[in-house]
Amino acid sequence: MSVAHILGFPRIGARREWKFALEAFWRSAQTSEDAAALNQVAHTLRARHWALQRDAGLDYVTVGDFAGYDHVLDTLAHVGALPARFGFDAQSLTLAQYFQMARGHAGQPAMEMTKWFDTNYHYIVPEYTPDTHFGAGTEGLFDALTEAQTAGHRAKPVLLGPLTLLWLGKERDGLQDRLTLLPRLLPVYCQLLARLRAAGAAWVQLDEPIFALDLPPAWRAVAHSTYAQLAQVAPQLLLTTYFGAVTEHMALLKALPVAGLHLDLARAPNQLEAFLEDWPADKILSAGMVDGRNIWRHDLDSSLNHLKEAHARLGDRLWVASSCSLLHVPVDLQSELENTRSASTVLDPELRSWLAFATQKLDEIVALRRALVAGRQNVSKVFDAATQACSARRTSTRIHHAFVAQRLAELTESDAQRNAPYEQRALLQRERFKLPRLPTTTIGSFPQTLEIRQARADFKQGRIGHLDYLEAMRAHIRDALTRQNEYGLDVLVHGEAERNDMVEYFGELLAGFAITAHGWVQSYGSRCVKPPLIYGDVYAPEPMTVGWTTYAQQQTDKPVKGMLTGPVTMLQWAFVRDDQPRATTALQIALALRDEVCALEEAGIGMIQIDEPALREGLPLKVGDHAAYLAWAIRAFKLASSGVANHTQIHTHMCYSEFSDILPAIAALDADVLSIETTRSNMELLTSFADFAYPNEIGPGVYDIHSPRVPTTEEMAGLIQLALEHIPADRLWVNPDCGLKTRDWAQVDEALTRMVKAAQQVRGVLARAA
Repeated sequence: MSVAHILGFPRIGARREWKFALEAFWRSAQTSEDAAALNQVAHTLRARHWALQRDAGLDYVTVGDFAGYDHVLDTLAHVGALPARFGFDAQSLTLAQYFQMARGHAGQPAMEMTKWFDTNYHYIVPEYTPDTHFGAGTEGLFDALTEAQTAGHRAKPVLLGPLTLLWLGKERDGLQDRLTLLPRLLPVYCQLLARLRAAGAAWVQLDEPIFALDLPPAWRAVAHSTYAQLAQVAPQLLLTTYFGAVTEHMALLKALPVAGLHLDLARAPNQLEAFLEDWPADKILSAGMVDGRNIWRHDLDSSLNHLKEAHARLGDRLWVASSCSLLHVPVDLQSELENTRSASTVLDPELRSWLAFATQKLDEIVALRRALVAGRQNVSKVFDAATQACSARRTSTRIHHAFVAQRLAELTESDAQRNAPYEQRALLQRERFKLPRLPTTTIGSFPQTLEIRQARADFKQGRIGHLDYLEAMRAHIRDALTRQNEYGLDVLVHGEAERNDMVEYFGELLAGFAITAHGWVQSYGSRCVKPPLIYGDVYAPEPMTVGWTTYAQQQTDKPVKGMLTGPVTMLQWAFVRDDQPRATTALQIALALRDEVCALEEAGIGMIQIDEPALREGLPLKVGDHAAYLAWAIRAFKLASSGVANHTQIHTHMCYSEFSDILPAIAALDADVLSIETTRSNMELLTSFADFAYPNEIGPGVYDIHSPRVPTTEEMAGLIQLALEHIPADRLWVNPDCGLKTRDWAQVDEALTRMVKAAQQVRGVLARAA
């Protein structure tokens, strides 16, 4: 019988239960009782999510997709490949130790973290050395399988594939090629798969998303022998690819000794026809039709027509699935109808009717499978409702605005160019601001305390009026400024107390965006974001940040940066409309931000930071598609930033991605100052910046804000000295890796005091050497 399944389900819970449980555990003494309480929450969530899958009519529930912090870190723990520097034994790994690798502790910095392919999910980067050990590890996957089987579910365990696990890591301590570790790793995978087979698993899903990349020949060459070895001991293997087309590897994938192959047909629908040609008679083909990356209701009729030929050829060997794990979408649209915080976060019925979250996508997958097997007439009510919703969205009058299209049509090349090159602007800016060498600043946000969050909630729910809210936020701004002056920072920020999130805040104020009440998605660990929906043409009805920023500037003689989120990041970190090119939507956002930048300058703000942490994240997975993306992404940033005078300093910020391969694009942004995350990699990125001869000013992070660990003054001074080996002192800034909203004030006070002291120490060294 044709199977309906998914590649994974969101972990966090419809109301972020896992986030709150994690943070409670981290605040606790982390005793065995605390660990048991956390494990109970995990058990409850897994049981709930499996029941949703079963009740929707899926043939298998997915087991192993629930990670405590990150699924890559979980896989490392399964195969015993923990970094030796922590001194942990995978077989006896405690929850406290597991989280120490992800978050750091007093003795060791956290493991590096970067973006999962082209998503906003952050994974823990494996560390591979010549001595990396693979062996027996944690039992979590087997415990979860037993839970599912005991509850009566048909379970499909999921594991990250061995090739992807190696690909995602970094070589350390002289290791030249992590692929050489494969012979050590495969026996451990064989042991895991044999145990899963013995435990009654009929199918195991092995995720190998790297096949959507331009794989080097050496990696392609080992694929067949790798899976031949695994297939000898494993249950039936479903190899899953996602996030793009894999047609360039088609012959290899068809020949692999696996029982089935999954294709992402939401991202790359045209690859289906090519794979159907001479499809092996002994393999199933899993069709990932329902989009696991976006929240628009699925066009079931379109997918049914797309799959009819495949079903005619394959019959029950055609499975129906989500395109990728549903990790990247919110849990349940039903939550938008329940206990919403305020009228401002209630989605209107029309817009809500266009959406499907993870729970609703289960129903879409099952309906599509039933239509293929039994005919559309057996699910006509579901199909008719979906067709009506998709048609209503396409024809809605709220989507398009003629004046937005007119502004785009009137743009010229000069609108995306500064009036003078960086060298001339830098002279004017140095004369204007008179900053010391190695100027110190932060990235923008300060701790979002319970008091701040409560004030925002009270205002949205009408418990306090506008004036009371305004004064509450101003008090927090004054507090942030006072603290920054006490630290001795040279360039200040207002702290962003009024902002719930760097994208959601602007989404609430821009036309064409909508905000959900409970549309939370995991970014990393316990960090969840609530991506806005971009459903229509974007414009700014009025200034969004000028009042807050000018108030802060009035409180101090030091420069205060205006803080904006850039157009590409606004696009990447939202659920984007799919009825026009993403480039068009990015330019619409850029024009709205350009208006804000000019308004800030007119109000007297001399430094304006336009954050673009998602620039690299949006890079297509195929090299051949890079140039087209970078052309419109660069243009969008420059359109937003180029309407100001030469003496106005434009900053940008980037973090938690691999930037070495897009340095020309970063330079082409022509921001006067770039701040970038480099702490977890010990400044290794700066070698690339130096080799490239990056021309403008740069602030490499010296404080890892995603870890509760506060580095010493000497550590930060050492990182500054290391940065000076690559960047001239007159172009080097000192700052943390990222914003500080997730830290508490005690950590921030200590860290920034030490950071300023470290900068002062290095300034002294430079002065004595002059």
